[in-house]
Amino acid sequence: MYRYDEFDDTLVKERVAQFRGQIARRLSGELTEDEFKPLRLMNGLYLQIHAYMLRVAIPYGTFNAKQMRMLAHIGRKYDKDYGHFTTRQNIQFNWIKLEDTADILEDLAKVEMHAIQTSGNCIRNTTADPYAGAAVDEYEDPRIWAEVIRQWSSFHPEFSFLPRKFKIAVTGAPNDRAAVRVHDIGLTIKKNDAGETGFEVMIGGGQGRSPFIAKTVSDFVPRDNLLSYLEAILRVYNMLGRRDNKYKARIKILVHEVGIEEIRRLVEIEWANLKKETSVDLPAEERDRIAAYFRAPDFEVLADTDTGYEARRFEDRDFRHWVRSNVVAHRQPGYAIVNISLKPTGGIPGDISGDQMDAVADIADAYALDSEIRATLQQNLVLPHVKLSDLPAVYDKLVAAGLATGNIGLAGDIIACPGLDYCNLANARAIPIAQQISDRFADLNRQYDIGNLEIKISGCINACGHHHVGHIGILGVDRKGEEHYQLTLGGRADNAAAIGDITGPGFSADGIIDAVENVVETYLSLRQDPAERFIDTLERVGHAPFKENLYGPKAA
Repeated sequence: MYRYDEFDDTLVKERVAQFRGQIARRLSGELTEDEFKPLRLMNGLYLQIHAYMLRVAIPYGTFNAKQMRMLAHIGRKYDKDYGHFTTRQNIQFNWIKLEDTADILEDLAKVEMHAIQTSGNCIRNTTADPYAGAAVDEYEDPRIWAEVIRQWSSFHPEFSFLPRKFKIAVTGAPNDRAAVRVHDIGLTIKKNDAGETGFEVMIGGGQGRSPFIAKTVSDFVPRDNLLSYLEAILRVYNMLGRRDNKYKARIKILVHEVGIEEIRRLVEIEWANLKKETSVDLPAEERDRIAAYFRAPDFEVLADTDTGYEARRFEDRDFRHWVRSNVVAHRQPGYAIVNISLKPTGGIPGDISGDQMDAVADIADAYALDSEIRATLQQNLVLPHVKLSDLPAVYDKLVAAGLATGNIGLAGDIIACPGLDYCNLANARAIPIAQQISDRFADLNRQYDIGNLEIKISGCINACGHHHVGHIGILGVDRKGEEHYQLTLGGRADNAAAIGDITGPGFSADGIIDAVENVVETYLSLRQDPAERFIDTLERVGHAPFKENLYGPKAA
């Protein structure tokens, strides 16, 4: 895990002191809200419906027990005793007072955390595979490169005021768990025929008002040239990206309008010019220095299985179900990857109380190597390195903390943005819809029968709930002052990434719950066998039978 060096430490502390002065000027009236807005956004502070919201960066989703305890402290002291994990591997606090913000940032700095570049038209928090360093199928730990990108992009003078916000994701495995195809830049680590490490670089992905799947701009960029290639892309975007219309300012629109071939040509020209100048690429010794922070933990030499764990799995049905859904195979024999669901039945997706944060920290200290925790794009948590023999104890402690729901990847594992309950951009509520769907599918046995199903809900077209790439996507819209919900089917964010198709007319707040159940029951009637997933059945039979069951024969 990365640790701040003296430059990071100084930079963050200076930034806190600077922002404290800016807050004082706002509170005194010296700065108007319009003048203060760009300053607070640079420090992750948003003005929402009820209060300020502070978004704290968790670079590539990796943090530790000490940092989690600080987040619990902040939730208790400055919020309403909870935090909200986001789809960008960050955490938000939704009830912040302006006068407390500098103190919060100062507390965060004590544990090497901050809110820098969690907002504004800059390069945002670089995200990565939450199973990094543990996954069976991984080529190389992507967090090394996410950290390289973090250091390169932080306060980059050329890219601090881009046409629009910019998001980069990295995966080091052939199975995409980082949704790289729906990012401004998506990076997949790969090997060429000579065995050299490099990156497939995809650009122009994204959701929101105009969703697009990213296109490959280069099949292989050598790892030693990654930063100069990224710089070339950002320069092209910074020069050509539209600033006259914020709805058309993202790089996805530029790629769509200009074409990937022309973008590739321009990037190659810029890249060639950069390589003639003083190189911005990372020296090998610096890359190795950063990589050393992400060395594998000190694993014990263990057997592939454990008798105590197997006995508990045989005897305890609830434990067996939790293992089935929440525990993933580890590359190291005798270890496992543990997912912690933040989606209890009827709960608010991604929310976690101060006591629960402390409980996770205690579990990480006791059972997770290096006390390491990960935040996921699905608004859940991961303990990446846990012994099989410790799984029963981990499960028991999660049960005691109310965090043992065994629904990862199932109908109850719903992604939802804060929606109209908090966000002043939203058109409709998302949280109550998520809660009602969760209640409708409360029976875990039914969820296991349904199998893998990704339900994602956004309260507005900005798509913070990633509804475009949900197997079942729900978008809240305003229809003459009433909340309605548009239903999409067939979205996915994996290697076969796709944008979901709208089924037809929207549904009322009451009707959308029945509509989701209708879709699920249609799938169950059409699947060839229980092993055929919802998304596979949909792609096999098409949308027509689902539409017919939703709207009647004429809809098909």
